[in-house]
Amino acid sequence: MVKFSKELEAQLIPEWKEAFVNYCQLKKQIKKIIISRKPKPASHYPIVHHSDFGRSLFDPVRRLARTFSDKLFSTSEKPEILQVRRRKSSENGDEDVEEIYQTELVQLFSEEDEVKLFFARLDEELNKVNQFHKSKETEFVGRGEILKKQLDILAELKQILGDRKKRNLSGSNSHRSSFNSSPRSSDFSAGSPGELSETQSETSRTDEIIEALERNGVSFINSAMRSKTKGGKPKMSLRVDIPDAVAGADGGGARSIATATSVLWEELVNNPRSGGGDFINRKKIQCAEKMIRKAFVELYRGLGLLKTYSSLNMIAFTKILKKFDKVSGQHASSSYLKVVKRSQFISSDKVVRLMDEVESIFTKHFANNDRKRAMKFLKPHQQKDSHMVTFFVGLFTGCFVSLFTIYIILAHLSGIFTSGAQVSYLETVYPVFSVFALLSLHMFMYGCNLFMWKSTRINYTFIFEFSPNTALRYRDAFLMGTTFMTAVVAAMVIHLILRAAGFSPSQVDTIPGVLLLIFICVLICPFDTFYRPTRFCFIRILRNIVCSPFYKVLMVDFFMADQLTSQIPLLRHIESTACYFMAQSFRTHEYNTCKNGRIYRELAYLISFSPYFWRAMQCIRRWWDESNTDHLVNMGKYVSAMVAAGVRITYARENTDLWLAVVLVSSVVATLYQLYWDFVKDWGLLNPKSKNPWLRDDLVLKNKNIYYLSIALNLVLRVAWIETIIRFRVNPVQSHLLDFLLASCEVIRRGHWNFYRVENEHLNNVGHFRAVKTVPLPFRDMDSDG
Repeated sequence: MVKFSKELEAQLIPEWKEAFVNYCQLKKQIKKIIISRKPKPASHYPIVHHSDFGRSLFDPVRRLARTFSDKLFSTSEKPEILQVRRRKSSENGDEDVEEIYQTELVQLFSEEDEVKLFFARLDEELNKVNQFHKSKETEFVGRGEILKKQLDILAELKQILGDRKKRNLSGSNSHRSSFNSSPRSSDFSAGSPGELSETQSETSRTDEIIEALERNGVSFINSAMRSKTKGGKPKMSLRVDIPDAVAGADGGGARSIATATSVLWEELVNNPRSGGGDFINRKKIQCAEKMIRKAFVELYRGLGLLKTYSSLNMIAFTKILKKFDKVSGQHASSSYLKVVKRSQFISSDKVVRLMDEVESIFTKHFANNDRKRAMKFLKPHQQKDSHMVTFFVGLFTGCFVSLFTIYIILAHLSGIFTSGAQVSYLETVYPVFSVFALLSLHMFMYGCNLFMWKSTRINYTFIFEFSPNTALRYRDAFLMGTTFMTAVVAAMVIHLILRAAGFSPSQVDTIPGVLLLIFICVLICPFDTFYRPTRFCFIRILRNIVCSPFYKVLMVDFFMADQLTSQIPLLRHIESTACYFMAQSFRTHEYNTCKNGRIYRELAYLISFSPYFWRAMQCIRRWWDESNTDHLVNMGKYVSAMVAAGVRITYARENTDLWLAVVLVSSVVATLYQLYWDFVKDWGLLNPKSKNPWLRDDLVLKNKNIYYLSIALNLVLRVAWIETIIRFRVNPVQSHLLDFLLASCEVIRRGHWNFYRVENEHLNNVGHFRAVKTVPLPFRDMDSDG
């Protein structure tokens, strides 16, 4: 049977761990009570004479009768062991009643210090649970009020759009409606009756929207104020007030805030002639509806977490009080449990009522009154671990080991690495197969990351904002990696066999290209096979990285961009492979076409710079969005890495003392910059004031030595660029193998870095109790300027 402490550790919400009952600490306090109640040595007890034998024999019967009598009459005679005191405090004119629980022990325990300490600790835990539950309940109730108001406004605007469309279809409008298409400026001359009619139409349309908003309780200030823009177009200055009860829903106290009109509608109101028809259309309304739907799903998830929080804490209080009764031999838990059940986190039904209301709203507005369909969104079923996945991982791993052994034997027998054909083989086969090998290694490291995150209860799906029912699991990552490597090694074996059988080299050397083409087809395959959600998510993230200045940067975007900075050798191999097959060098076996051309040299710089450039652009975009100068400092790290990479490429072609000095200076600066950011910013370590020397206060791994070893390993792998200066190369085979080894070490370092980076992000979420995503809404709140 699993102990409750283990069960609680497995079921609690990781981000709210500090807000749960500290069950282990209370168990330690119970053990102290047991130690304090240990019987004295036998010599201190009086000797029992034979004359007392009869009385001692019936003592259990007397104790049983006394216990039954206590249960029968204790409710009216014994005083309660708990007294609830209320402390009232007034903030911002509102009376906020806060309940503080304090235990007063009966005479039975008044002389035992350990019992007093136990109940004092229990009171602290109960107060902590109540206060946290109350704050989260207030936050979620406020979110619910905001979402209901936004949904009502959206419904009114959808109705206006529908009415407009009906009137247009019936032919009631005399000219084009601005809701469907913007009028051309050439249709009206300045001051003409047509322009006056157009302005009146736009004003009428704007008034309809204002009336729709006002019907939902949104009040406008200075709604009649108009100003002229440069083009002479009317512009309306609006400000929307939301009631204090809604505005203060973020848990930070009631405050009066002013809100601007919706992101969707503010341009229509402020500049109605600039594109009302393009701005308000069915697509925009669907976008707003999707945003609100996602917000309702997150609200429901948060309410479910809060409900779980209440139930787990109630079980924890019940279990620990039963342990106390067992140790003390008294029935003190009943009095305490009565007060626990009357406390806020158990007695309040706001969470349950709001969950029912969210289910009803979601079913009506987003599921066409189909509750089963609505619950698929609100309670998505997580995929269960399949034994078939585990079986295939083992199968492909065995196939990979067997095929790789066969490949080594065939390579040795054919003399592929010792004969004159080694140049041809390395230039045709090595780049493509290295791409798949590095990709599979990265996938394997990512699978190890997923396994470690799951083992340490790091909520990576929440951090990366993955869908729980389609997120990749560590078994799936291992399956993808072993499948790739089995296919690659099988292709390498087939390639050697066909070469040994005397087939034409121009035909045999197309095998790596065919393998690359198959991989690309699988990646973009539109059918729901081979982890389509993961493949499409990967493609979407790559698009966001390449176009980083134009997209809001999320955690998963810059995390993936960091992975690309460690896969520059892979990108270089892709470039050389593409050049080799596009130039059809595999037919003529003229390798200098791609190796010594001017375009190739320029592409080498471009490919080496691109990952760092994309990452730097992400830093600029984050600084623009968040106004945090740390992102600009982080950008400097990638600029220094970009300079160091370019200098090393130049030094490889121009081996002079001057370029050697430049390489040393630029590489040392970039490495120190990167090491500082790795340890201090990304991992949150090297804190001299931490209770864990030179680490951080909160650690997920219990063994501190692992962190020190990780720091040393990251330091060693960061300085692998020294090999480019030493140039430890004897022949082309050793040169290619050494390059592949260094690229593999960088992939291993990145996989090692990934765990601590996400761990640090998880601990930041824990510190702020962030367990539910904050979804942006189509109607945003803005501070008023008066």
